[in-house]
Amino acid sequence: MLSNAPIALRMGKIKELSALCNNAPVIAADATSVADLDALMQQSMEHFGGKMDFMLHSIGMSPNVRKSIPYTETNYDNFLKSIDISALSLHRVCQSAMKADALNEWSSVLALSYIAAQRTFPGYNDMADAKAVLESIARSFGYHYGFKKKVRVNTISQSPTVTTAGSGVSGFDAFLTYAEKMSPLGNASAEDCANYCVMMFSDYTRMVTMQNLFHDGGFSFTGVSTPIVEDISKANS
Repeated sequence: MLSNAPIALRMGKIKELSALCNNAPVIAADATSVADLDALMQQSMEHFGGKMDFMLHSIGMSPNVRKSIPYTETNYDNFLKSIDISALSLHRVCQSAMKADALNEWSSVLALSYIAAQRTFPGYNDMADAKAVLESIARSFGYHYGFKKKVRVNTISQSPTVTTAGSGVSGFDAFLTYAEKMSPLGNASAEDCANYCVMMFSDYTRMVTMQNLFHDGGFSFTGVSTPIVEDISKANS
């Protein structure tokens, strides 16, 4: 079962993804609308003939990033939209699922995050704040969902990855190269991330919840790397 905002269904490539997923149904739903998400849960359960085992939240958008508005000159209406779409939507999804009793016990809910939630990356703008809120919601809802239904909620902090949203971040291409050189294993690809998500959906991780899990080739715990030092030395020589 795949879903996206109505306008994104017309502009994006979700139908191509559906074809790759055995023609999975595509349902329009605005992640800022409780009514849309409630309907999505009901339609999903009708399609599967019962409850679901996992959900992936992969939603992020910042009007300030799209309009190249600097963080220190932020438009606050845009800022609130960034948090509403990119973070509060996870709370709505979990709330709708809980109300509908849409998930089996020991199900897994995942949301995609980024290390800018913990560390400053200037070009990431207000999306950094949105990701910080996202991770906090995962911890808080994970607590309640765990006690109530044994459902686990986690976030995955992925390497910088070429996406429609990421391409709008200032200096993204240069940072992609920097992260590749900084990470001992290199940047984790989108396919690697998908494989990691599959593992997190499985019973092998049934006791993992309320965590932010770094999937970034070691970037998050590397202070400086030899390739970066060599580049700086060459530039200064």
